Amino acid sequence: MATETADVERLEAFSAALSGSVIDPAHERYDEVRRTHNGLIDKRPALIARCRGTADVVEAIAFAREAGLEISVRGGGHSVAGRAVTDGGLMIDLAEMKGIYVDPDARAVRAQGGVTWGEFNKETALHGLATTGGVVSTTGIAGLTLGGGLGWLNGVYGLAVDNLLSVELVTAGGEVLNVTHETHPDLFWALRGGGGNFGVATSFEYRLHPLTMIVGGLIAHPFDAAHDVLRAFRDFSPPDELWVVAGLVHAPDGSGIKLAALVVCHAGLPEQAEKDLRPLLEFGSPVITEVGPMPYPVMNTLLDAAYPPGTLNYWKSSFLPDLPDQAIDALVQRFAQAPSPMSAMIMEGFHGAVCRVGLSDTAVPHREPGYNLGIFAEWTDPATTDQNIAWARDAYAATKPYRDQQLRYVNYLDDDDGNDAVRAAYGPNYDRLIEVKRRHDPDNVFHLNHNIDPG
Repeated sequence: MATETADVERLEAFSAALSGSVIDPAHERYDEVRRTHNGLIDKRPALIARCRGTADVVEAIAFAREAGLEISVRGGGHSVAGRAVTDGGLMIDLAEMKGIYVDPDARAVRAQGGVTWGEFNKETALHGLATTGGVVSTTGIAGLTLGGGLGWLNGVYGLAVDNLLSVELVTAGGEVLNVTHETHPDLFWALRGGGGNFGVATSFEYRLHPLTMIVGGLIAHPFDAAHDVLRAFRDFSPPDELWVVAGLVHAPDGSGIKLAALVVCHAGLPEQAEKDLRPLLEFGSPVITEVGPMPYPVMNTLLDAAYPPGTLNYWKSSFLPDLPDQAIDALVQRFAQAPSPMSAMIMEGFHGAVCRVGLSDTAVPHREPGYNLGIFAEWTDPATTDQNIAWARDAYAATKPYRDQQLRYVNYLDDDDGNDAVRAAYGPNYDRLIEVKRRHDPDNVFHLNHNIDPG
């Protein structure tokens, strides 16, 4: 009885100390708050700490460690792999931490860990500024950035981590650090791609670039032209300003019709965009051509409808240094068998600024030209879960002869990707990441992530 009383008193003290709220399984919003974007994830934390500021995060870490509770950390976005939620532990939820401050004179912005890229872009656009963010506006800035940060502006401005200036980080010991290249060089290096292994990132500061309008949109071809479309994508050499994503996708109307598509974003001058895009616009006989000038934040929303919250997701991914005809054949053949009208295969081309950063300048080793392949199984009927997962695994296995076995993009790793996949995601940077982990989280308090085990 004394122990139970002490536990109740400890929980009451914790709740009183937070500016935010503590949600337990009896709370009316528990099921809403515990769920992530991926409907396949169904974990039940013992408690959820909805933090409103850095002080709340410090309190939550201290409470969890004293109570012996496993910690998970959720930002404002997707967590497709589901590691933002703990079963039976304490989830530190940053979703209500939405502060954004833009300094237009310094061309910099600081944003808290619960911000999404849609919210971020809305604020920076007021000042005619932008930086590399996610390709879907509902993606959280925290998870995307800590994992590297692919986005529409890769070619001209590099990854999100290449534009990161500082991170406010709460460590496992409750210390609040302003992490920059000058203050904590090894930790700053590790945070640029090392995921949530080193603490809770409560805010991020980014370098911004002048950008208001882009020329972008969708070019879709009939599926029977898929081989030719992917070969044209492979043989096309875009300038830095133009990022092209190729996809084997389904028509957005739910009809199940398969398409071969290109999504383009040109961040240069309109007249240059017209010239650079002409080979893609004039190729073949597309059934959809919706390309034109638009505000950059609008570009960031074009794929949102393809990833609605609550759908069931299972992802596999890797890096292809080349895209030979045999790989194209394997992808087209497997996509023809996709059982769900929501699934897709995408190839994100690597070129330009993202490839001019040294292999070990950040924790992200993806610095060679090539293609980031994502096989995204997405469906709504739980009865078809096994079928859809099997399809994704089979399609992924078919690409094995063409994959770089040492490169995986950490943000696309799935929940069943183990330590070998994490090691592959970091390649030659893995051992250095272990050393940083040992200094800042030797007890592996932050292990519900694509974990770097301190050993």
